[in-house]
Amino acid sequence: MSIEIVHTEAAPAAVGPYSQATVAGGMVFVSGQLGLVPSEGKLAEGFRAQAVQAMENLKAILDAAGSGIDKVLVVEVFLTDMARFKEFNEIYAEYFSEHKPARAAIEVAGLPLGGVVEVKCTALVK
Repeated sequence: MSIEIVHTEAAPAAVGPYSQATVAGGMVFVSGQLGLVPSEGKLAEGFRAQAVQAMENLKAILDAAGSGIDKVLVVEVFLTDMARFKEFNEIYAEYFSEHKPARAAIEVAGLPLGGVVEVKCTALVK
């Protein structure tokens, strides 16, 4: 089985020794996305802006991999404050309204670069 490494300028470059995503066996595995603004290389300001940017980064990588939001099977969400769970759900529902993949949301002590939300997913390739 071959493995394809995905990279797009429409999402921030990886902040470590990993790829934005990999494609293998008809599936795309997207690395955790922070609310980094690709053109600036820094985090968006505030929880809502970071959550929206993380979802946009995820979407851009899925598109680059030949997939899309409608092909997502499972999502994992990491929040530094579970009190923001309801607010995140409202943002998340803007991306997954009809299509509702399996999901886990986990509170963590910290995220890279001081982020407040990180989102990763696994999807089918179209």
